[in-house]
Amino acid sequence: MKESELLRLKKNIEDAKAKATELQGKYKYLQEQLKETWDCGSLEEAEKKLEEMDEEISAMDQNIEKLVNEIKGKYNV
Repeated sequence: MKESELLRLKKNIEDAKAKATELQGKYKYLQEQLKETWDCGSLEEAEKKLEEMDEEISAMDQNIEKLVNEIKGKYNV
C-alpha cells in the first residue's frame, strides 16, 4: 500500500472518530432533554407516554365534540 493511501485511510479514520464523538454528544444531549422535558429515561418510555397522550387527546376531542353538539342542540344552531 502506498504512503498516500495510508495517509488517506488515516484521515478517514480520524474523521470517522470525530463524527462518532459528535454523534455521541448529540445523543447524550437528546437523552437529557427527553428526561428533563418529558421525564422519560428511554425511547421506549417516551413512545409509551406518546401513546397515552394520543389517547388523552382523542378522549378530549370526543368530549369537545359532544359538548359542541349539546350546545348546538340547546340553542338550535
